[in-house]
Amino acid sequence: MDSISSVLTMFGIATLVISWGYLIILSFKADYAWGFMSVFLPPLSYLYALFNLGKAWEVLALALLGFGFLLAGLT
Repeated sequence: MDSISSVLTMFGIATLVISWGYLIILSFKADYAWGFMSVFLPPLSYLYALFNLGKAWEVLALALLGFGFLLAGLT
C-alpha cells in the first residue's frame, strides 16, 4: 500500500467515525433509546439517519464521502 492509499484510507475512516459520532449526538437528542442503540449497534445509527433525513442528511453525505475515500484507498 503506497502513501496515498494509506492517507485516503485513514481519511475515510476518520470521516466515518466523525459522522457516526455526530449521528449518536443527533439520536440522543431525539430519544435516549435511539441513542443507546446507536452506541451499542453502530449500523443502527445510519438506519436512524435514513428514517430522519430532514435532520441528518448532511451526516449521511459525510458518511458517503468517507466511504468513498475508504474505497478509493483500498483499491
